[in-house]
Amino acid sequence: MGLLARRFLNLIVPGCSPGVKSLRRIDLTRQRLFYQVGSPPSPPPPPPPSPSALEMETIRFADPSFTFRALNNEWKMDCFPLADYSESKVICADHSGRGFVFDLDSAMVGTIPRLRPPKVMPISIFVHKPHVDANLRIDSKGSSLFLMEKVLQPEVRRRAGVPQESEQFVGFINRLNGLAVTGKSWHCHLLPPPPFVRETYHWSNKCLPQITAYGVVGGGSHVCISVEGVGTYCLDTESLLWNKVGDWTLPFHGKVEYVPQLKLWFGLSAGAQQLAAVDLSGMLDSSPQPLRLVGGPWKELVHLPQEWKECRDPQFVSLGSGRFCIARFFTQEAEAGSGCDQMVLNNFTVLTGVEINSSGKGGTGKLELQMTTHISRRVNNTSIETLF
Repeated sequence: MGLLARRFLNLIVPGCSPGVKSLRRIDLTRQRLFYQVGSPPSPPPPPPPSPSALEMETIRFADPSFTFRALNNEWKMDCFPLADYSESKVICADHSGRGFVFDLDSAMVGTIPRLRPPKVMPISIFVHKPHVDANLRIDSKGSSLFLMEKVLQPEVRRRAGVPQESEQFVGFINRLNGLAVTGKSWHCHLLPPPPFVRETYHWSNKCLPQITAYGVVGGGSHVCISVEGVGTYCLDTESLLWNKVGDWTLPFHGKVEYVPQLKLWFGLSAGAQQLAAVDLSGMLDSSPQPLRLVGGPWKELVHLPQEWKECRDPQFVSLGSGRFCIARFFTQEAEAGSGCDQMVLNNFTVLTGVEINSSGKGGTGKLELQMTTHISRRVNNTSIETLF
């Protein structure tokens, strides 16, 4: 492997008010995270002898590539990457429901119907179905952006046996608009929630359940979520109905992405939040079993200085062919200035390029995976909200 399928890494950065977001781009051919781009990598040099001697190159940004604004700067704006579709498209929507799709490469803005994203802490799952989008004869749901509230609230079942829509689960779906001659376009749908949301016994304790891991399985036929203390559910992306697959949860924290070259799903492991791999190909079986990691977890940063404190959950982006960028967010105490005894917290991000390779099956018959850590670079004084 070793080939980057993407040129840019995109960052969504919050602005000076809730209704302002900026987008910055890292050109991976110039500000490298890998020892070689476009060819198989050579063996990396040895790591520095001690963490105190770790000197990372710094990524310095010019002005933002683009800035997005809500109609009212006090309204919250959410940005949802169409990450599996293109590295250059993102949907933005404010609390009024007004939104747009923006193409970073062409700087073109497209209109979309009113979108109703969850209001508090939405997560997004994009399902890409280009073969359905392009075929006007297929009266099926095409590419879809599913938006879900991460921390779930109880809801009341109003009519027994009838699926009720929920503002906590929203689908933005590309489908036919009545007559096939009009083509396919985006439509916003409120979706029924998983059944447990309206089952009162799940709300007996003080802690609200939350979605801990999520991803796409079955080649786009289903969206899978794991809910802490409840189990794992799959949403059929055609019928838009939920099915519980088990009382267990995925061994990940956050999103899970499929890498076709390795035929495995990758994510950050539950607990340590380090890159790991699992096989989800049996998720849709009649009786799927609890899943165990088939690779990792792998730790890409070792021997960090003691004064570096992780302050947020890390994120990762798949760059194609088994290569990933892992972002970790740190704070570090520093002196406020000369002649001042006060200390301030400096916030910074470390971006690390890593590569997963397979050496085939070993003597045990199991797939053997290895991770190579390439280059780490530091981003100072920039609050990064989302990477894609």
